Amino acid sequence: MIYVIFNEPYLEYEIHSLLREFFPQDDVQLYYAGGVLEKNRENVACQGRDAGELSDERLKSAKAVLYVNYGDREAEFIWDEDGNKLNKKFPVPKTKCDAKKTAVKQELYKMLSDRCGEGMPWGTLTGIRPTRIALQFLEAGHNEDFVKKKMRGKYLVSEKKTALATEIAKKEHSIISGINCENGFSLYVGIPFCPTRCLYCSFTSYPLAEHKGEVDHYLDALEAEMDAVAGKCVGRELHSVYIGGGTPTTLEPGQLGRLAEMIKSRFNFSHCREFTVESGRPDSITPEKLEAMREAGVGRISINPQTMKQETLDLIGRKHTVGQTVDSFKMARKAGFCNINMDLIVGLPGEDIDDVAHTMDEIAKLSPESVTVHSLAIKRASRLNIEWETYGQMQMQNSQEHMSLCEGRCADIGLFPYYLYRQKGMAGNMENVGYAREGMEGIYNILMMEEKESIIALGAGSVSKFVRPDSTQIVRTENVKDVKNYLGRIDEMIARKIKKMEELGWH
Repeated sequence: MIYVIFNEPYLEYEIHSLLREFFPQDDVQLYYAGGVLEKNRENVACQGRDAGELSDERLKSAKAVLYVNYGDREAEFIWDEDGNKLNKKFPVPKTKCDAKKTAVKQELYKMLSDRCGEGMPWGTLTGIRPTRIALQFLEAGHNEDFVKKKMRGKYLVSEKKTALATEIAKKEHSIISGINCENGFSLYVGIPFCPTRCLYCSFTSYPLAEHKGEVDHYLDALEAEMDAVAGKCVGRELHSVYIGGGTPTTLEPGQLGRLAEMIKSRFNFSHCREFTVESGRPDSITPEKLEAMREAGVGRISINPQTMKQETLDLIGRKHTVGQTVDSFKMARKAGFCNINMDLIVGLPGEDIDDVAHTMDEIAKLSPESVTVHSLAIKRASRLNIEWETYGQMQMQNSQEHMSLCEGRCADIGLFPYYLYRQKGMAGNMENVGYAREGMEGIYNILMMEEKESIIALGAGSVSKFVRPDSTQIVRTENVKDVKNYLGRIDEMIARKIKKMEELGWH
């Protein structure tokens, strides 16, 4: 347990996030001293409590206590661990501003780096997409050297990660510059059914065996949602369509064909650059389903092994074999798919770097057009987190060595980084990176991650994101996650989304 005690509410979220980067296995709790909570409750960013609740015994039993004291033109950190206190005072601007925020985060980062004996690869960046910062500088007309100087100087990002973020931002900039984002949108359709639920999964996903009778009703609800939304998109350019999940290929061939026809009959595809179906689980793919997708005009699919080690597949609940992954990939090639992505996860329980190397070698033999390397993120809703007592003692290794290995293997088969994002709780404080051949980059991934254009999202658990051209604000509208609730409340979901679209000028 790590307690943080503030003398006033400021940067609670950022400080909490930075502590969790350095101490991922520890619970970090926030408190406010001196009656601050009652005076400033409307300004409190996190769910902090009154420090008066902390007895001396609780403070002594904690792993550490961080006192955060803000003064008029000076701030102070006091790190108390086992009775040994480390004090750090530093000057800050009087008013709350970017310079003050930067100073506080940098000084805390340096203190924690000294305490732990090493820094973090992404410096002070927490809860933010690193490439977005680099991309914004490039779009403002700054050169590559300026971008790198800012990443290193302001955010204390390592040299290697700075180079990676800058390279990807340049790639994104070249792709996005040819897309009319202001008058465009992308479409996401969620299919929340899977053969089984994986150990690490936190997405909206339900075992098909328990919900098979609801699939056609679910498609009916999706169709109603599409009918309502499509009329508000007239005159706007549709740039990409992504059918995700869940596992969309849990649908039968006829259901896949119906879904694709629902989309194509309601939206204008004349500007659409990409139509993706996340086929995902190899045990859900059949020749008939591949044929249905090809006939519907799907150009890009994803076949996701996550690992090519059978023991790990069994452990994480994938319920398919390594052989099925290979067979499904070859089946897709035979069906005519020439843009296939493969996902893998680094840091899975029980795997070491040799296992990752084996997975990359086996993927290289198949030569996909893109590979997405995910760092394991332990999410609150996943079984891996819920059943931590069972799995927490297993090694979950990830490091720069792992990520460099993946990068090198991808380069060997002509795949280079084109998008990147980070999540909380990632193994080794690393990142997720998409690698692709030139011209085979996932357009939807870039547009969605960089929030450059609106994403209309349909289905249970989906979140629409509307980009306002007159500001940097992103307006979100969520659908309920539970399938039965979605079916029963579809009219409410539609009304809520349409109201928001009309408020934002979608007519």
